[in-house]
Amino acid sequence: RGPTSISELKEDSLEASSPPPSKRSWLRRSLNRLEVDRAVFYAIATRAWQFIAGPISILMIVAFFSKELQGYFYTCAQLMGMQSLVELGMHAVIINVSSHEWSRLRLDPEGFIVGDEEALNRLAGLNHFVARWYGFVALVFFIVCGFGGALFLNQRPSAEVAWVTPWFCMVALNALLLWAWAYSAMLEGCNQMIVVNRVRLLQFMTGSFAVWASMAAGFGLWAAVVSVAVRLVWDVWMIAIRYRRFWQSLAKRTGDAISWRDDIWPLQWKMGVFGIAGFLAFSLFTPVMFQFHGSVVAGQMGMTWTILIALESAAYAWVQVRAPLFGMLASRREWDEMDRIFYRLTAISWGFYLLGAAAVCTGVWVLNELPYEVTQRLASRMLPLMPTTVFAAAFLILHLPRCQTIYIRAHKQDPFLLAGIVSHSLIAILVIGLGYLYGPLGAGWGLLVVVATVNLPWWSWIWLRCRHEWHQQP
Repeated sequence: RGPTSISELKEDSLEASSPPPSKRSWLRRSLNRLEVDRAVFYAIATRAWQFIAGPISILMIVAFFSKELQGYFYTCAQLMGMQSLVELGMHAVIINVSSHEWSRLRLDPEGFIVGDEEALNRLAGLNHFVARWYGFVALVFFIVCGFGGALFLNQRPSAEVAWVTPWFCMVALNALLLWAWAYSAMLEGCNQMIVVNRVRLLQFMTGSFAVWASMAAGFGLWAAVVSVAVRLVWDVWMIAIRYRRFWQSLAKRTGDAISWRDDIWPLQWKMGVFGIAGFLAFSLFTPVMFQFHGSVVAGQMGMTWTILIALESAAYAWVQVRAPLFGMLASRREWDEMDRIFYRLTAISWGFYLLGAAAVCTGVWVLNELPYEVTQRLASRMLPLMPTTVFAAAFLILHLPRCQTIYIRAHKQDPFLLAGIVSHSLIAILVIGLGYLYGPLGAGWGLLVVVATVNLPWWSWIWLRCRHEWHQQP
């Protein structure tokens, strides 16, 4: 049988097998009040490690990379965003579709899937489809990103930076990593977020040490290749070893119980178009600076962007890791519980980002004001205070629509297509135009204006309308 109550739907939390609330430590009680279960704990720990490792990485880049090499390093990283361009939103589709089936399934003590036969057959069908889909997508990614990115990088050839061979190795490993996404998305949708997030934490920790060692050894851009290789090893272990019995439960079934046309395509095509528009909007900032203002400015843009993205992702983790739970609650039509969890998590995550953004901006100001050579050298590798503040404000506003998207997609619906095309197109146009004219500050203002005047009001209207209509249906 599958789970029968909300308590069974939730993942093992920090409360599981623990003493009564009155006997718990102050730290444990605080985490419980902040809705931190083990999945959220590992997700936040991953972001915390990024914040610990981030300054070390910055110091390593300053010490071992030239400003030009730094620009290539961050530009290559953002070009890897082509993954979202070619996979056409399937990652989110898999999570939402599989979470609805998982509401009637569970893992037995040996790791095999048991429960409703129909749901198990449909989950097997989804698994067979996405394995084929991502195999094809990985090949397309290697061709498009590999050769397209090489043509772009060759627009500004450098005698100092040898980028061709590490670039194609990076793309090849990322193609394999993209194929592994299909399986990790299945695990996420099947509420295995504790293990998935724990593996992500180990990926980042071991990857950081490997990258630092590569930088210190003078590997240059090969450090990015090492980072991808470490991530791939962990994903292979999780999929092929840790969850081998999970896949055995699905492999022995024919997988013809799910229809791509009826069950996947209605959501996929919308999220695919949405993902393409998102790539064009949010993967342009560093490449635009690289193209119009050189690799040095691109390096500053890339470093600041990486810090703010890590911060927003840490805050977003509170809501994101509950996507499978939201899908199962929507499947059971338990709207009150779904709303309660969503409101609380969104408030916590938004507050967390606000405090973090204030700390980042304060840190940039301090680095620029201190008269020491080392602080001035660090400050020169990042954007100045004004563009940093503008970008931080834009992410603060954008955070709420991102949370609303998780909530709505849990219903296996995606009504954000038109809004996404319009807002992302505007962002792309303004980033290119204002970025060309005014550099990072112009690109930041373009992002801030769009998210404040388009994303926030439009997303909120869609969220309110859909929530009212769908939850009133019998």
